[in-house]
Amino acid sequence: MHEHEYVSEEMLCVLAQIAGEDNVLMTEPMRDHTTFKIGGPADVMVTPTTPEALVRVLDTCYLGNVPVTVVGNGSDLLVGDRGVRGVVVLLRDNLSEVELDASRWRVTAQAGALLRDVALAAADAGLSGMEPLWGIPATVGGACFMNAGAYDGTTGEVLESVRAYVPSKQGNRGSVVTLEARDLNMGYRKSRVHDDGLIVISATFKLSPSTPAMVRAAMDDYRARREEKQPLEMASAGSTFKRPAGYFAGKLIMDAGLRGARVGDAQVSEKHCGFVVNTGHASAKDVLGLIEHVQSEVKAQFGVDLEPEVRMVGEF
Repeated sequence: MHEHEYVSEEMLCVLAQIAGEDNVLMTEPMRDHTTFKIGGPADVMVTPTTPEALVRVLDTCYLGNVPVTVVGNGSDLLVGDRGVRGVVVLLRDNLSEVELDASRWRVTAQAGALLRDVALAAADAGLSGMEPLWGIPATVGGACFMNAGAYDGTTGEVLESVRAYVPSKQGNRGSVVTLEARDLNMGYRKSRVHDDGLIVISATFKLSPSTPAMVRAAMDDYRARREEKQPLEMASAGSTFKRPAGYFAGKLIMDAGLRGARVGDAQVSEKHCGFVVNTGHASAKDVLGLIEHVQSEVKAQFGVDLEPEVRMVGEF
């Protein structure tokens, strides 16, 4: 192990004690942890396997003034080519338990569980509500962070509460709180989790009784729509831009003549112009260049400002 500007040898030892030595990785390539398949190295990546270990890892980093970036499925991220300084905490398979309370129509899932797996568990129990969300390649934590949505459903509509870590402002330990969904200020691609820098540990969803067959049929319908319209076979971060009021980003981009436009290996998808895809070995710089090109063309032709939905993380 070697010294990093932010993470001392001493802190590495503490993190290894908390999370287990095998769960602390040095200079881990972020391209292996994003759906875009782009991103330079994380100085240190930690994958805690229990909620208690997660809280201790976060406390350790905040007490040591080490920058922390929490990553789930990496499906809405563009990570810079120079990587991420400090500690990346990965919440994925290592924290992905799903518990059903079918008699109360509730499902509780840890932050690293995929929405897909939560929806499948709900379907098996004949619980309805997750169907529009099941194709979103997000973890529960990421979905709460940005109020992920698709078609006519959003995370906030089925979310009942979250258990979250609240970082302390004064270099003290954080606190773990349970917050009701109504107190999370869920809006279009935003929430208090995002605004206040909360870190979701687990979330409980309140669903409605149905039958497994009906829930599965609805899920199949959403999947067919998604497969028909979206470039799911390509590496991307999903919709690249937020929907501008009164418009659809994909249609504006297509009407601007940008279908298939490229910078390096980054390309506006031929199948759905709202997606930028990685056709091979695109760099973050390629993607940023293409995003800026699309923004300037759409602004010049239609006077509309496109705001990226994809979150930029790390050093570019």
